Amino acid sequence: MQSIIEIAGLSKTYATGFEALKKIDLDIRRGEIFALLGPNGAGKTTLISIICGIVTKSTGSVRIDGYDNVLEARKARELIGLVPQELATDAFETVFNTVSFSRGLFGKPAAPDFIDKVLGDLSLIDKRNNQIMTLSGGMKRRVMIAKALSHEPRILFLDEPTAGVDVELRRDMWNVVRRLKDDGVTIILTTHYIEEAEEMADRVGVINKGQLILVEEKTALMRKLGRKELTLELVERLETVPETLAAFALTLSRDGSELTYSYDTQAERTGITRLLAALAEAGIRFRDLRTSQRSLEEIFVELVGGNK
Repeated sequence: MQSIIEIAGLSKTYATGFEALKKIDLDIRRGEIFALLGPNGAGKTTLISIICGIVTKSTGSVRIDGYDNVLEARKARELIGLVPQELATDAFETVFNTVSFSRGLFGKPAAPDFIDKVLGDLSLIDKRNNQIMTLSGGMKRRVMIAKALSHEPRILFLDEPTAGVDVELRRDMWNVVRRLKDDGVTIILTTHYIEEAEEMADRVGVINKGQLILVEEKTALMRKLGRKELTLELVERLETVPETLAAFALTLSRDGSELTYSYDTQAERTGITRLLAALAEAGIRFRDLRTSQRSLEEIFVELVGGNK
């Protein structure tokens, strides 16, 4: 798939000597949802700010749909919509006027019908004449998205888009993001909510201490690093795991009612058949079994923990 953002050798070192980004190489594909994960201070916002032309890079290059974001800054910036973490709007202005003004900043002609469509897509149409100060935090965040979409960008950056938003509104915003993708918009989001990436992303990038640790298809990442667990609900409780089963590294629940076996989904043999035979030989019976797979959050914690 063709890349719409190409980043090569990107680094950022501040005057204090702090190295915020270290030789980042990354391509963002046209039309994908890319989730950038990382702890506080990892470099997520710095990376986005450099791509959007807000922060000056130290080394490297950024191309937006072929345009160098420094040498051809205006053309590159016109393709980008940015929703920052901070809610920065004119409290006394109306929703419609605020969004329309943002469109004008990019030299776009007035388009009230298009603005109304954007507001409708974001469930803001009934608030079009309301002052920003009268809106809830969640609605203000939607206004920020509307402002970012006002000039019809092909790339949308969402920096912690659902921070401080309740669960119901968060899911509504996920639906908005999916609709934007269906319209061909490329979306890059940073988030602390791992379930957002697990729910929506096509690919996941993990950044820590200014370094891009990993970029992977979400499904491939889950398959590659996501071990599965087989949990057996026992007919009779156990005090300890018999020595004859030591090779399976089973975990016994505190009340002795369940045994859990971890296995690699990519291994040629999972060992489950041997385990069941060994249980039968040991006279251990079970009434039910279930499987589960590690979440993206667990994988993320492991990756970041290993990069300390």
